[in-house]
Amino acid sequence: MKISIISKLLISFLITCILSNANNMAVGDQPPLIPMRDFFRNPQVTNYQISPNGKYIAFLKPWETRLNIHVQKIGKPMIKRVTSVTERDIRWFQWANDNRLVYPLDKGGDENYHFYAINRDGSSLLDLTPFEVTRASIINPLKYDPEHMLVALNNRDKRHFDAFKVNVNTGDLKLLVENPGNISSYFADHEGKLRLATTSDGVNTSILYRETTDDEFNVVLTTNFREGLEPKFFTYDNQYIYASSNLGRDKQAIVVFDPATATEIDKIYEHPEVDVFGITESDKRKIITGVGYFTDKRHFSFFDEKRRNMQLFLESELPGVDVTIMSENLEETKHIVRTHSDKTLGDIYFYESEKNSLTHLSAVSPWIRAENMAEMKPIFYKSRDGLTIHGYLTLPKGVEPKNLPVVINPHGGPWGRDYWGFRSTVQFLANRGYAVLQMNFRGSTGYGRNFWEISFKQWGREMQNDVSDGVKWLIEEGIADPNRVGIYGGSYGGYATLAGITFTPELYTCAVDYVGVANLLTFFNTIPEYWDQYRAMFYEMVGNPETETELLKAASPVFHADKIRAPLLIVQGANDPRVNKAESDQMVEALKKRGIDVPYMVKDNEGHGFSNEENRFEFYRAMEQFFAKHLGGRVEAGEDILSQLY
Repeated sequence: MKISIISKLLISFLITCILSNANNMAVGDQPPLIPMRDFFRNPQVTNYQISPNGKYIAFLKPWETRLNIHVQKIGKPMIKRVTSVTERDIRWFQWANDNRLVYPLDKGGDENYHFYAINRDGSSLLDLTPFEVTRASIINPLKYDPEHMLVALNNRDKRHFDAFKVNVNTGDLKLLVENPGNISSYFADHEGKLRLATTSDGVNTSILYRETTDDEFNVVLTTNFREGLEPKFFTYDNQYIYASSNLGRDKQAIVVFDPATATEIDKIYEHPEVDVFGITESDKRKIITGVGYFTDKRHFSFFDEKRRNMQLFLESELPGVDVTIMSENLEETKHIVRTHSDKTLGDIYFYESEKNSLTHLSAVSPWIRAENMAEMKPIFYKSRDGLTIHGYLTLPKGVEPKNLPVVINPHGGPWGRDYWGFRSTVQFLANRGYAVLQMNFRGSTGYGRNFWEISFKQWGREMQNDVSDGVKWLIEEGIADPNRVGIYGGSYGGYATLAGITFTPELYTCAVDYVGVANLLTFFNTIPEYWDQYRAMFYEMVGNPETETELLKAASPVFHADKIRAPLLIVQGANDPRVNKAESDQMVEALKKRGIDVPYMVKDNEGHGFSNEENRFEFYRAMEQFFAKHLGGRVEAGEDILSQLY
C-alpha cells in the first residue's frame, strides 16, 4: 500500500515537472545567474600583437589584478611578464621593433598619457615623454624604422601639440614641427616625413601640404567643419592621399586626393546607406586591399583577391563569428586573428597565410559562455518627425518578450554610435532579466552628414525625442512594462539619462548617470585646454554660452531638477578631464536642496569612466542592486553597496 502511494506521488511529481519544463521550453531555459565579476573582470588575455620579424607575440594578461604586457616566443611554452604596473591597467601597446615595446599610461584617469618603452625581457624601462601635465600620442609608429616613432606632445603649450621624433631606445626627442596654434593632426608619408597636417579654428578646417620637409606648409583646402576630407595615409608613391571624404556628398566615401591641386582624382568606394571610413592595406605589396564599414554589423569589401581569399578561409574555419586580422609581421605571412560576436569576447588564433595554417592560442574570457548570453538584434523605429532610428535590442534569454523591465542605454559622444558586438554591461543587464535598448539617435556618426547635422543645438530636444520615442516604441510593441523602464548611460549617455528623467519624467522608473553632463553652461568652462581650438565648433553644434544662455539653460538638467521623480544613482571619477566632477556635484546638490538623498559614488583614482577592476565591481554591484530595487530584476547575493552610498 505504501509503495503504491509513493509511486502515485512520484508519478504526479514527474508529470508536474514535465509540464513545467514544457511551459518553460516554449520560451527557452533562463540562463543561470552569472556572477557580476565574470562580466567586468579583466580578460584572461587580450590585445595580441606579433613582432615585426614574426618570432614573438606579446599580449596583455592580468598580474596583481592589472593588465600587464607578457611576451612569448612563437612555438615555445615559456611566457615572460614584461611590465609590473599596479596602479592602472595597460590598455594598449605596440612593438617598436623586434626587441622593444611601447605603451601609454596616465595617472588616475587624468588622460595625460606618458609613453613608456621597455625591452621584451622586461629590462631598460624608459619614460619617452617625461613631462608633467602633458598628454602624448603617437603620430606614426614608423614601422620600417626600428629606432624611432613620431609623437605629438603639448608640453610647451597645453592647448597645442608639437610634433617630435623620439628614439625608442634612448628617449632623445627631436622637434619636427612647432605648432603655430591651429594644427590638430599630422601625417607622415611612407618614408616617415611629415608632409601633411590639418588645422582647425573651430569652424573651419584646412589641409596643409608641403612637397618636402624643407618647405613651408601651405593651405591647399579649407572647408567648414560640417564637410571635409579626412586623410588616412599617403599612396605608396607618396604623391597622393587616401582619404574619407564627404565633399559634395552626404555619405563619406574613400577617395584618392591630390594635395597639390586640392582635388579628388578617384573615388574608390562609396556606400549608399552609411559612411565608409576604414581601409585595409598591404604595406608589403604596397596596395590597398579593401574597405570596411558598418551597417547593422561590420562588413568588408575587398579589391584584392589574395586578401579576399584569406578572409574567406578564416570565415570558413571560424563560422558564426566576426573575424578580424589584428596584427601581422612585416612580411605579412604570420597573423594574429581575433573573433568575437554579440555573445562572446571571442578567441585568439595564430594564422600562417602561406600554409593556410590556423592555431588556437587562447580564449579571451573563457568564463563567458555563449549559450548563456542573449542575442543582440539590430532594430529600427521611427522618431516622431519620421526619421528612421537604427539601434540594437537585447532581450533576456529564456523569458517571453512581453511586459519586461527595460533599461534604455543611450551611447556617449554624442558624435559616436553603437555597434553590434559583445557588450559586457548589456549582457549583464540581460542576464538580470532586463531588455536593453541601444539607439543611434540623430547626431550619431556613420549615417551621413545630414543625419549628423540635424542634431546641432538639439541636446535635450530632438536628440532626446529619439531616445523617448524608442521607449514608446518598446511599449507599443508590448515588450516593455511601462511601469518598469530604467535609463542608464555614460558621458553624453549620462546627459541623456539626466535629460530623460527631467524632461520626460513620466517615462522612467529610475536612472543611473555615469560621468554625465548636468549643466551645459559650466561644462564648456571645464573642458581640457587641448580642446580649446574646437570651442567654436562646440558652440555651433551645442550652443554658445555667451549668446545662447537661455537655450543651454533650458537643455541643462540641473536647472530642472524639480521635475525629477525617479530614483537616481550618480557615478563619477574625481579626475575626469572631459566631464568635470563639478557636473555631478551640481546635480547631487540640486537634489539635496529638495530634501532628496541621491546615492553618489565617486572614485578618487578614476577619470572619464572606471578603468580599475575593483572600481568596476563596486559600480556594477551598486547598479545591479539599484535596478533590482526599482525594476525588479534578478540580483546576486553579496555586499550591499547601494545603501553605503546614501
